[in-house]
Amino acid sequence: MLDISGLNVFYSNLQVLWDIALHVDRGEIVTLLGANGAGKTALVQTIFGLNRDQNGSIKFEGKEIAGLRPYELVKLGLSLVPEKRELFPRMSVRENLELGAYGRKAALTDYEEIFSLFPVIRERSGQLAGTLSGGEQQMLAIARSLMAKPKLLVLDEPSLGLSPLFVSTVLDTVRVLNEKGLTILLVEQNVQHALEISDRGYILENGHITHEGAASDLMKDEQVKSAYLGL
Repeated sequence: MLDISGLNVFYSNLQVLWDIALHVDRGEIVTLLGANGAGKTALVQTIFGLNRDQNGSIKFEGKEIAGLRPYELVKLGLSLVPEKRELFPRMSVRENLELGAYGRKAALTDYEEIFSLFPVIRERSGQLAGTLSGGEQQMLAIARSLMAKPKLLVLDEPSLGLSPLFVSTVLDTVRVLNEKGLTILLVEQNVQHALEISDRGYILENGHITHEGAASDLMKDEQVKSAYLGL
């Protein structure tokens, strides 16, 4: 579904990603792992057209999408849950959901589907988004992205800043969405939890892909265990 090859990314004259190659097949959860500063968010921003200083190939369902604008990508079926959630804090929960559906003019019935997945969102629908707890805001950020009816959902650090309880809740939600047929690229620092729910994974270090493979194999890799799992 998503196929990236030979991707180099720059911030002005500074190169931050080198020769990135990864793919996500339909129906998979694929995790991109790495420490702070490894280049994970730079890659996500480039996929979604937010950083256009790049060369290489980014294909979605066989179509080259490098250089397209974010709204064009949403219409094709890609949706992003951004790092730090990026909600509209002075708008209500429901208004945030409405904005998520704006690009495709969602029908009202879509709200019931979202509310069934996230009961807390139903309870808070009239509340200002900025008054929600961190975990509730993350649920809303995911719900807002789902309003666009994506084929591929990209989540950038969804567990960032959350309590251990909400980390488990968020990643369980990711697993449930995948079981319902949604393809997912999960960008995470929480290596253990992310690999437990993923089919495959890539590890990004200093702008380079250094490891890739089945999630179960990465969890057994001695170097990965030492560097990321504290084992």
